[in-house]
Amino acid sequence: MEWNEQAERLAHRVADPDSRWLAPVARVPRHALVPRWWEMRDSGGWVLRDGPSDPEAWEEAAYADRSLITRVGTLHADLAKPGDQPSGMPTSSATLPSLVVRMLRHARLGDGLPLLDLGTGAGGLTAYASHRIGDGCVTSLDVDSYLTSVAGERLASMGYHPKFVTADATKHVPGTYERIVCTVALPPGPGLRAVLAALVPGGRIATTLARTSLIVTGWKHTNGDVIGRVERDMAGFMLTRSGDDYPPALAELFSVAREAEGEQRCTGRYPVVDVANAWELRSMLEVTTPGVELGYETHGRTRTAYLVHPDGSWARASAEWTDAPEVHQGGPQRLWEALERIRNRLNAEGALPLLGAHVRITPDGVCHLSRGRWHTSMGAL
Repeated sequence: MEWNEQAERLAHRVADPDSRWLAPVARVPRHALVPRWWEMRDSGGWVLRDGPSDPEAWEEAAYADRSLITRVGTLHADLAKPGDQPSGMPTSSATLPSLVVRMLRHARLGDGLPLLDLGTGAGGLTAYASHRIGDGCVTSLDVDSYLTSVAGERLASMGYHPKFVTADATKHVPGTYERIVCTVALPPGPGLRAVLAALVPGGRIATTLARTSLIVTGWKHTNGDVIGRVERDMAGFMLTRSGDDYPPALAELFSVAREAEGEQRCTGRYPVVDVANAWELRSMLEVTTPGVELGYETHGRTRTAYLVHPDGSWARASAEWTDAPEVHQGGPQRLWEALERIRNRLNAEGALPLLGAHVRITPDGVCHLSRGRWHTSMGAL
């Protein structure tokens, strides 16, 4: 494959002409990191794409500014057979290059500063960082030994030899680092604590928080606190996982939400929204009502949203297009009402207080957010 020209074009799409990240994107053969990947059919279900058997599609996919799903559930595309139908959620990907570059910029890398890339995935960020600051300064960590192994082999074939570590970052992160970039979403509290322990005083972290699209950056102080802000930028990353796959979703409760009458039936104030793709709403919902899982489907012009919570709460809102929805709710919390309170605030104030908020993360991993008179905490036990 004559990839150099395609990589050059990609670099100019995702980095400014004077950017230090222009050369890494232009020099890394991204297609070599993703020889096979999964694509979602319009009708649902996954189909396996094999690059070497279709070089034109491979080149087009690899040098587009898009994420490529490489693992669904426990099945990596590299190890799949034609016709395999993986089930579950995506568990690894090659992140779109523009987002990789943005996260690297947020981390403010410097020559000679040890970097931890948390969430190896296909190895794209590790490759870009190795090119920019030297592979001797770069460590890449993932919970999946296959990902770290195969990324190591593929980067070595390009001439890069960073260190790869297989570990559960929510439990322990080996080593210490001046910079940490997370391309998985970390849960506040104990799940974030081990990562912060690996950041040296004076070091900087750039991460997103689980079930939000908030990019949090900060500098670690000598007392162990990380002080920073929620960037005026957003990103969607997969949740950090501790095992081979994510824990089972609340399938039984979703079934209840689809069929039950509920203890409360009312008419909603606002049209049905796909909360998962309304990033700011989704982020504020996690801040105010942590742990909510989401579902959304359309049938013709009818749109239905589902919210469920581990405590047994659920909500279903359904309507034709932008009509006021019929809402059914059950359990100890009224989840649709929680969402509508957020939408009320957004309409009344014109914005939510998240983006640009001040952040203080204590050594126990608890995130304290504040902006003006608004303040809250995430991850407190």
